[in-house]
Amino acid sequence: MPLSDYIVTIGLEVHCQIKTHTKMFCGCRTSFGDEPNSNICPTCLGLPGALPVLNEFAIERTILSGMLLDCKTPPTVVWDRKNYFYPDMPKDYQITQMDLPLCLGGEVPLYAHNYPKDAQKNIQNPGKKVDLTRIHLEEDVAKSTHQAKNTLIDFNRAGTPLMEIVSEPDIDSAEETFAYLKSLQQILIAGGISDADMEKGQMRCDVNISLRKTKSEPLGTKIELKNMNSTSAVRRAIHYETERQATALDNGEALTQSTWRWDEDLGETQEMRGKEDAHDYRYFPDPDLLPVDTAAYIEKVRSLVPELPHEKFARFQSDLGLTEYDASVITSDVHLCAYFESAEAGAKTPGKKVANWIINNLLGLLNEKSLEISAAPVTPKKLAEILNLIESGTISNSQAKELFGALWEAPEKDPALLAKELGFEPADTGAIAGLIDEVIAANPEKVAEIQGGNEKLLNFLTGQVMKASRGKANPKMVTDDLRAKLL
Repeated sequence: MPLSDYIVTIGLEVHCQIKTHTKMFCGCRTSFGDEPNSNICPTCLGLPGALPVLNEFAIERTILSGMLLDCKTPPTVVWDRKNYFYPDMPKDYQITQMDLPLCLGGEVPLYAHNYPKDAQKNIQNPGKKVDLTRIHLEEDVAKSTHQAKNTLIDFNRAGTPLMEIVSEPDIDSAEETFAYLKSLQQILIAGGISDADMEKGQMRCDVNISLRKTKSEPLGTKIELKNMNSTSAVRRAIHYETERQATALDNGEALTQSTWRWDEDLGETQEMRGKEDAHDYRYFPDPDLLPVDTAAYIEKVRSLVPELPHEKFARFQSDLGLTEYDASVITSDVHLCAYFESAEAGAKTPGKKVANWIINNLLGLLNEKSLEISAAPVTPKKLAEILNLIESGTISNSQAKELFGALWEAPEKDPALLAKELGFEPADTGAIAGLIDEVIAANPEKVAEIQGGNEKLLNFLTGQVMKASRGKANPKMVTDDLRAKLL
């Protein structure tokens, strides 16, 4: 049977580090890229007698994450020990949450612009929201670097506050998984919860996949995938694994619940070990940590809930006149969105024009020079000043583009003064009026067509005036004057 004859069911367990200065249960610093094993203490290392102390900021940020994702927080939560032996957790257990986590339920909206580019024209379930089971808070484990004959352990990461965001088996494809991870990233970044950088290990995910032939059947055997460090790798791994499972089922092979890894170099999944169930971890309440009453935390963070990307997306269209495409581009990155909002606030021109400039000019240069928006030399304030020069008739659109390029190379300069240096003085209104009259006189046939109802030809006459003025005239004002004279 081809894969299309099977129903694919996917659930995700996303682990996301919270952006904190210190670890979950001690005062050690959290910092990416420091010398290995330089930010450690007896608590990080699980030494006898070391006692955990709660990081309240991490608790607040987890509850805030729940608010961003429509979760509910129980009035009391508890801490549990998850017992297992592995070198990255030397005390033989992980402090986590089982029965009473910080967040229950919730959902993640799948933003259309977060689907893979080649899938955006054929989204199977537009507007879909993936249901969540829970979000619980725990400590991260050490980082393991596997070599040919040995494994290196860096405990700098051990103890970093880590949220585990668990979805329901509510995802139908690799493309939806891709959109889920991208959308979740955007929401967590917008809330200041995490930088959620998968390449830095700040966000990691385990993918649970099962296949069945009909919806009336129970879910098939669950296979868990690990070792993926990008959304594109997750997509490739799911495509490979679903094909592998379909082929195995077609051949009459019995699948067993197990954990597999994704080998990026070989482009295939490989079996690691049998998959544990919850009872295998022998969860029990941590005797060193008291239950936490959440009411005060909830009240404290309620005011911190920001406007989310999908809310900005709707507002930019309804209030600022952006197209759906414009709004999707602007809201796709929290830093780009902040740049737009700052520029729009200072500009005396419609939001649509601000968005056009950012998308067509700013992003073009950033892509050309392989820069992030945070590295743009032209500030939002100075972009707004350029747009205001256009709006006032001081410079034309073509001059503004040249001015923008010059300001990119000399960002310390004032846009208005730089425009004068470039010779972009406002054209004499009397001279422009004379040029308009000359163009009208020189094009009687075009004038007749315009007066006969073909107003599109106004653009032709405007172009002639602009040519005659050597680009110094304001095209909008020229068009308005032509319309007043001819219609």
